[in-house]
Amino acid sequence: MRMLVDLAHRLRSSQTWIGLGILAPLGLLAISGLMLLDLRADAWEKATQTSRNLLQVIERDIARNIEIIDLSLRGVADNLTAPGFAAASPALQQLILFDRAVLARDMGVILVVDETGRTVFDAKGIPARPLNNADRSYFRVHRDRPDVALFISEPVVSRLLGVPVIVLSRRINGPDGRFGGVVQASLKLTYFSRLFANIALGTKGAINLYLADGRRLMRHPAVDEEIGVSVASAPTFQRFVQEGAGTFVGTSVRGDENRHHAFTRIGDLPLILDVALAAEEIEAEWRAKALVIGSAVLSLCGLCAGLSLLFGRELRHRSRIEAELARLSLTDALTGLPNRRRFEEALAERERSGLPPDQPLSLLVIDADHFKAVNDRHGHVGDEVLKGLAHCLMASARRPGDLVCRVGGEEFVLLLAADLAAARRVADRIHAEIRRFGLPGAGIPAGSLTVSIGLASTSPGRDGPRAVMDLYRDADAALYAAKADGRNRTYIGRTSRESSAAGDRAPAWGAASGTGSA
Repeated sequence: MRMLVDLAHRLRSSQTWIGLGILAPLGLLAISGLMLLDLRADAWEKATQTSRNLLQVIERDIARNIEIIDLSLRGVADNLTAPGFAAASPALQQLILFDRAVLARDMGVILVVDETGRTVFDAKGIPARPLNNADRSYFRVHRDRPDVALFISEPVVSRLLGVPVIVLSRRINGPDGRFGGVVQASLKLTYFSRLFANIALGTKGAINLYLADGRRLMRHPAVDEEIGVSVASAPTFQRFVQEGAGTFVGTSVRGDENRHHAFTRIGDLPLILDVALAAEEIEAEWRAKALVIGSAVLSLCGLCAGLSLLFGRELRHRSRIEAELARLSLTDALTGLPNRRRFEEALAERERSGLPPDQPLSLLVIDADHFKAVNDRHGHVGDEVLKGLAHCLMASARRPGDLVCRVGGEEFVLLLAADLAAARRVADRIHAEIRRFGLPGAGIPAGSLTVSIGLASTSPGRDGPRAVMDLYRDADAALYAAKADGRNRTYIGRTSRESSAAGDRAPAWGAASGTGSA
């Protein structure tokens, strides 16, 4: 129950609502941030999947075409030693050696050269066009290394066609196993250009095809000066070689921009394919969405927080007004003293809580003598008189716990946590203060005003809730007895046990400013 009361109190607090009004936008910001991060992760996942799909399609196409060319090279090498080949006519030899692969769109030439590099068979000419390729790298490799099977050269310019090509070649062995020449086929670089042409990579994306030794065979978009250049020392390329296949985010081989790389080695070939997308472009769409969503959320959160602060300010203002209204409802507007309602609340609180064993309670009811006559005689200065009386009462009640109230007209009360003796001293001080009070400007000299006081007191440990309830009744009765006995005096009510103990139960008519019992 206590927890529910505390919770209800906190929910009524303006600070609680301000805090909730600020925490809610912060929570919304956090959730929006997580959503934006998730959207960013989705953008990268989409880029990764797209790159892998492109890589797979391109890798299969290149592998299939090279395989077809390699099969043609193997067929040529095998047919050179076929029975009856040497005795066949040149035209028939041409048909035996070369298949329809030579007619493919991007095929260059297919040649057979002898051990000196001289052309002996030409798929597109009878007799073979005169040429010597002994200086080419592929010729030297096959001549010097019998273990090399299919060899793919760096980009070169074809001496017969005058266009950039790569050369695929195989070694031809003589009957004794010695080097007998090379069968070679050139593939135009336009094949790769056409293959990559319709692939959308963004303005900064690129597709690169490398030899395993780091030389670039092709780049899309094409940059002519980069074809054939070695990037073997670049950390990005070294990672291609070490891992074989995969994806990662790093700089380009030139080290100029951050890229998302999807790479693979093409089958068993000494070729490495890399699809690189610019990180900036992968996040471009996400950044645009994040800007719109973030701006909207920030605006709404700022508005919400601002409204919460305004609401909190209004709540505080309302609380201050309510507190002031509550104070005013318990305050006498003329004198500034607590009013009858506050006095009744104080008595009710005493009644509910009961009297502590060691704490007496006394009540003084004070009424101005002949107030109406004074007011009529001196030109309706009653308000000033009442204010002066209030000041005298406040000056007489010197302890912090004393409660001075105006309960109506010219009637006042003092509720004291004091025994009868202390209450009598307070009553004496009140009479003394009133004697000194006057309004010379209104023709009321000091000593011309008097008050009558009724006093009632309870004793600690012996009087209970009933005594508290009777306190005002007995003090009021004592006040009327004081007035009936001539005014300007204090009378003690019957609730007071001290007077009862003294045997003073009959009315006692005290002198002016004196005390008696009623």
